[in-house]
Amino acid sequence: MSATILRSRLAAGLLAGGVGLLAGCTFGGENVQCSPSGCTVTLEGTDAQVEVLGTTLTFSGTQDGRASLGVAGANVSCAEGESVTAGPLELECTSVTEDAVELKASLA
Repeated sequence: MSATILRSRLAAGLLAGGVGLLAGCTFGGENVQCSPSGCTVTLEGTDAQVEVLGTTLTFSGTQDGRASLGVAGANVSCAEGESVTAGPLELECTSVTEDAVELKASLA
């Protein structure tokens, strides 16, 4: 086998592997930014919804400094700095305001 064919096969394999690592995130979206280790998500306004890492997240609002979230049909809440696991995701609420939540999402 020639060196050119070997290089082409190697490049194709590396490209396919890199794409596989990043599958499941929406890149460059208005409210989702992803890296190979997870995604940063901002949900603003009641009933805001986004799909991240193959899972639907919804924001229902805040009460007493806690964000109410729906994760793949389960309801959870978190305060700023708190982490919760729901469905296939580990969520860390990095900012909770009256009408928005920013969080980091990764596969649990």
